[in-house]
Amino acid sequence: MYGITFGMISCVCIVRSIDVSSTKITYSLEDHTGQIEAHYWLEEGDSSKAPDIMLNHYVKLYGSVRTQGSQKMLMVFKMSAIMNSNEVCTHILEVLNARYKSEEFATKGGNVSTGNAGSIGFSSSSGDNNSLGLEGKQLAVLQAVKNNITTEGISRKELQQKFNHISGNELSSIIEFLISEGHIYSSFDADHFVSSE
Repeated sequence: MYGITFGMISCVCIVRSIDVSSTKITYSLEDHTGQIEAHYWLEEGDSSKAPDIMLNHYVKLYGSVRTQGSQKMLMVFKMSAIMNSNEVCTHILEVLNARYKSEEFATKGGNVSTGNAGSIGFSSSSGDNNSLGLEGKQLAVLQAVKNNITTEGISRKELQQKFNHISGNELSSIIEFLISEGHIYSSFDADHFVSSE
């Protein structure tokens, strides 16, 4: 949008079909702009951890846009059912806000921040990680992901070795937080991570 590439997106749409296979669940999603497929990869084929989603109901998802061949699709990180219609209206307002903030950022080339965790924030690349609202271990993990320059990204195992003083559960929750905030995303599988900057 306006020459800005986004690593993470949030989307509110209706689920039109659900196709479950041994490794992933494929959703066909629709909103007023069109249709797109979304893939939720299963950990070791365990579908019990899959989102509890029903056909023809609204969902909110967080993920990244990928291209397979010439077709765009979504890689789902988190998906949940929408129980309150106000969430749909709120999302539309967030989309409009993101569009205008993107335009402002592109035309003025400055530092624009929405100040809303649910919306998109932009910051200049001055390198001050404290402006991201992260602290301590979160900053350290994000910096380790940024410092890895391989195309496949840094693996969960490498992060655990690098931060052996952090328990596996705590490291997983830090990674999930960084993904949900849009700082990192998974690359070719769910255990390799790349910085979105």
